[in-house]
Amino acid sequence: METEYEFLTVREKIVLLLKRSEKPLTAKEIKEILGIEKEKEVYEHLNHIAKSSKHKEYELIVFLPYCRDCNYVFKLDIIKKPSRCPRCKSENIEPPKFLIRDKK
Repeated sequence: METEYEFLTVREKIVLLLKRSEKPLTAKEIKEILGIEKEKEVYEHLNHIAKSSKHKEYELIVFLPYCRDCNYVFKLDIIKKPSRCPRCKSENIEPPKFLIRDKK
C-alpha cells in the first residue's frame, strides 16, 4: 500500500483513503492508518478538503459528533472533535467520522 501512496501529499492520501473506505473513519483512525503524527493535523487537512471539495467531483461527508451520554448532536462550523457536551458537560463524546463519495 505504501508504494501506491508514496508520491502523494498527505491530503491526497486522506482523500484516497476516504474514497476507498467502506465505513466512515475518525481522525484518529486516519492518523493511525496513514502514520500521521498528530490528530490535529488530520483535522486541518479535513477542513481544507471540505472547502476544496466544493470545486471537485467528490464531497466530504461528515458524520457529526455527539454526546454518548445525552445524545446531543454537535453543529460544526470547523471540523474538530469537541471536548465537552454543552448540555450535560460530559466528556464522553463520539468523534466525527468521515467518508468521501462522488457527487451525484
